[in-house]
Amino acid sequence: MTTKKNSFVYKNSLSIAFLALFVISIIGQAITGWHQYLEYLKDHNQPIVSFFYYLQTGHFIQATFENWESEFFQMGLFIWFTVFLRQKGSSESKKLSGKEEVDREPKAHPKSPYPVKRGGIFLWIYKHSLTFSLLFLFIISFYLHWYGSNKDFNEIQLLEGKQTETMLTYLNNSRLWFESFQNWQSEFLSVFAIIFLSIYLREIGSPQSKPVDAPCSETED
Repeated sequence: MTTKKNSFVYKNSLSIAFLALFVISIIGQAITGWHQYLEYLKDHNQPIVSFFYYLQTGHFIQATFENWESEFFQMGLFIWFTVFLRQKGSSESKKLSGKEEVDREPKAHPKSPYPVKRGGIFLWIYKHSLTFSLLFLFIISFYLHWYGSNKDFNEIQLLEGKQTETMLTYLNNSRLWFESFQNWQSEFLSVFAIIFLSIYLREIGSPQSKPVDAPCSETED
């Protein structure tokens, strides 16, 4: 019989918890966004649309990927910056000097990932694959945010009898960049908060925190 600590749920509980929160949140966003969109249509004497039609609108696409874009952007930058930048006393930083386990060059062994065994360009890509994947997700999310925002903008313009814009022209529209910057700044602030607060505050049992009795000036691995 599978013990609790050997169960799939236990071994993956952190991922499952956040995936579940994501599903609940995006369903909530979709439902409340649909009702907000219906109110907008009602105010402009337009026919109501179904929930599934709403998921194809610029209103939903823009709101969704505008947030995903900022998340992947800050996570990618954070991971990359922690390679060469330091913060004294923060659990989110490497030590101020000296090499650490994450800095050592990979060596092939029976259980090592395939790219490590293969070497060459495969190994080089794998060495930076986390940053590359987040950058790729950021680019995809930014494109979909751009597409959705332009689509939503044009839908509003048509309802108000104004001129629409192509996606290329829309790159110069301050609305697109306002949507991006308002999310980017909040993500950068939250990263700063965890970096700075982890110097002085603790959460016993969390790997994101230093030990409770550790000096505030001590920088953890």
